[in-house]
Amino acid sequence: MTGKSRFPVIPIEDIPSSLPSMASSKHRPVVLVVDDESAIADTLAQILTMSGYAAMPVYDGEEALETALLMPPELLITDVMLPGMSGIELAITMRRIFPDCRVLLFSGQAATTDLLTSAKRAGHDFTLLSKPVYPTDLLRRVSESLDVKKPRTGAAPL
Repeated sequence: MTGKSRFPVIPIEDIPSSLPSMASSKHRPVVLVVDDESAIADTLAQILTMSGYAAMPVYDGEEALETALLMPPELLITDVMLPGMSGIELAITMRRIFPDCRVLLFSGQAATTDLLTSAKRAGHDFTLLSKPVYPTDLLRRVSESLDVKKPRTGAAPL
């Protein structure tokens, strides 16, 4: 964990209380939020929870894998730069274990471009959000990611 965060603080009252599509549904998609800065992981998980998702914050790749084995996520949101296992390595591993799990990566470092390019060459295409991640952008991207998954769970196309 690093000391003082350089990211802006969003007042909790500015965070939407719920997404309209989530309000009428009893299903709460499981979202795993991974960042070694606990304040970021906890805040993003709280935003998602307040918006109708079952969000769980974790602080490193190994803990994320252990948690996912107990409660498989529908979406993984992870920082690219993590101690030990990188967020990209975590994303690749999660997709191997849970092929339907969606992935959103986020980072505040320019060096992640090389890592993403390398992953793309290996056949892994991930969406990258830039830090700071604003609540409205986060919720929109999460909703889009999970909406893409919906057709897969229905009947197979003819």
